[in-house]
Amino acid sequence: MLLGAQEVGLFEAARPRLEAIAYRLLGSANDAEDAVQDTFLRWQAADREGIETPEAWLTKVLTNICLNRLTSARARRETYVGQWLPEPVLAGDRMLGPSETVEQRESVSIAVLTLMERLSARERVVYVLREAFGYSHGEIAEVLDLTEPNCQQIYRRAKQHLAAGRRRVPVDAAAARKIVEEFLAAALSGRTDSLVRLLTDDAISIGDGGGVVFSLPRPVTGALRVARFLRGLFEPSEAKWEMIGGRPTLFAAVANGVPALVLVVGDRVAGVVSLDVTEDGIAAVHAQVNPGKLERVTREWAAGEHGEALPDTW
Repeated sequence: MLLGAQEVGLFEAARPRLEAIAYRLLGSANDAEDAVQDTFLRWQAADREGIETPEAWLTKVLTNICLNRLTSARARRETYVGQWLPEPVLAGDRMLGPSETVEQRESVSIAVLTLMERLSARERVVYVLREAFGYSHGEIAEVLDLTEPNCQQIYRRAKQHLAAGRRRVPVDAAAARKIVEEFLAAALSGRTDSLVRLLTDDAISIGDGGGVVFSLPRPVTGALRVARFLRGLFEPSEAKWEMIGGRPTLFAAVANGVPALVLVVGDRVAGVVSLDVTEDGIAAVHAQVNPGKLERVTREWAAGEHGEALPDTW
């Protein structure tokens, strides 16, 4: 069925919310865009006169598409080369969705998106719709064709699985730059103790190269081990620069609500190093260098405003 201007407008008004839901469910901006486009095609083919509440209908269709994608994604990740990390998204990107509450900001952090991989597909849907978008258990039950008590039980389980995470320190662009500068100075100092002081005792470092760019196959854990690894990682080396396509220019930014070091080579983003900052220090360093997961960041970087490059000390 052909769409009228009003029906197209209705969907486009819903698109940012649908993209934000899909990104939290899938951990991939590219997959989220595809899921929303599939939802649009279903909207186009539907008997729209029989749809009483378009917003609820679109959310249900999108959720079912994401549930199917989550199942196939888990199968693909069993053969993924190295560690899997979500696709980073820069501040200001509508894919991040609402960020007025602590819960909304937490739900889109790299740390929580990674933790959500522990959840079942249904647990993830219930958690995201409830925690990040404020849907009632009754509304979620209708989306998933479950009973309300069942949804409440699923939500409690999801919260328990994610309870180990610590609250991140909220940052703006100025605070993020200060944190990134301090981190970079410590990493380039050649002194392990300088980095240890910035890290929590149980700090973790994870890199995702997707088999395209070299990264360690397992996480590095513990402040001392992470500090030693980062010290080696940031030692100047032509071989390292060649691996990412050239010597990068470094910038400080905010990605997924946390401070991030952005590596730019030419006109593309070659890496995003996100710093999961808690009140006790940096709890996690997530390095995304898989080119396939940096396409949207590259587009957003080229189109957006960003501050001055960090001093050329690497």
